[in-house]
Amino acid sequence: MIKGKDIIVVGIQAWDIEIGSNCKNIALEFAKHNRVLYVNPPMDRATMGKDKHKEKIQKRIRIKKGLEPDLYEIGTNLWNLYPKNSVESINWLPLHIVFKMLNRRNARLFSEDITSAVKRLNFKDVILFNDSSMFLGRHLKEFLQPKVYAYYMRDYLVKVPYWQKHGEQMEPEVIQQADVLLTNSDFFADFGLQYTAYSYMVGQGCDVSHFSDDEGTIQVPAEFNDVPSPIIGYVGSLTSLRLDINLLEYIAEQRKNWSIVLVGPEDDDFKKSKLHQLPNVYFFGSKDGSELPAYVKGFDVAINPQLTNNLTIGNYPRKIDEYLAMGKPVIATQTKAMEMFSEYVYLASSNEEYITLTEKALEENSKALEEQRANFAKSHTWENNVSAIYNAIIKATKNRMQWD
Repeated sequence: MIKGKDIIVVGIQAWDIEIGSNCKNIALEFAKHNRVLYVNPPMDRATMGKDKHKEKIQKRIRIKKGLEPDLYEIGTNLWNLYPKNSVESINWLPLHIVFKMLNRRNARLFSEDITSAVKRLNFKDVILFNDSSMFLGRHLKEFLQPKVYAYYMRDYLVKVPYWQKHGEQMEPEVIQQADVLLTNSDFFADFGLQYTAYSYMVGQGCDVSHFSDDEGTIQVPAEFNDVPSPIIGYVGSLTSLRLDINLLEYIAEQRKNWSIVLVGPEDDDFKKSKLHQLPNVYFFGSKDGSELPAYVKGFDVAINPQLTNNLTIGNYPRKIDEYLAMGKPVIATQTKAMEMFSEYVYLASSNEEYITLTEKALEENSKALEEQRANFAKSHTWENNVSAIYNAIIKATKNRMQWD
């Protein structure tokens, strides 16, 4: 446990982001026992010009002009900083040496805003927690001089086009510079060991409380009334970048007595796929997040038919925890990141294994197994996740720092 410290949290997601955020959940947990400054990413000129009609950008422009405060107290021990300085949009630059020069300038401007807030809050001997900000994060240790610099890697961002060009060179430098690398999968932890001896898998927090059905009160939607059992289901975005359309077609064609239910918005590849011509495949469309537990309850088996590629190989699939919290048998694609689930999830390495493991799951399911799955998912709390983060930081720095 780390208590009574001052922690700066930087990352690639602002506090006012509409979707859920690991970084925000972690910051809230940090703030239970420490003072925390959550720093929004700085506004870049391209976004300021393109999205200036949006209220979020207008707010940042007002802050830049001094018409609104840049620092807000948003909870006990928790402050949110809107950087006043805007940074240059440089990711398109073809020459890495020019990118590096301008990136350092951006980081200096960003650090000036952070330093100003740190002085106003009287933060001392700070712990800097960087959630995936590999570009600006390259120089924050130099400019902010934190007592501890922790880099958090939870996605293979360097394989995403926006980050790839300069990130493949920049992120390893950040990892080498950091005092500790924290990751949410064994895949990323192993990756980090190329650059630091202090690379730790700390797991993943997840609030699965709304997927808990201990009282049996969640009602299966009426859409399932005309769908024959057994029902094999998936909930989430239906995108060909992450999901294996051919695998889904294979399952549906090999087991025509199974119903394949897909809940979520479709990309163009899914819309044009053969799946729409198969009589035992059902598309239920996009649903509000609050409705998803009811749809998962309607499944006999839940699946995560993901492709194995650069976008998926290291990712922690939060939907697995949600499936398990409902007690459902789960079949998922075998990856390094999925190994931590191996006692509770059926892991398939081929189309054929998806069939045989689904048959096995249907045959051996029981109340006892459902309870074991749910209890495992409920152990992945943000409190436990942050406890693992604290332990990793302490372990990595114990030879040169005194911890209470």
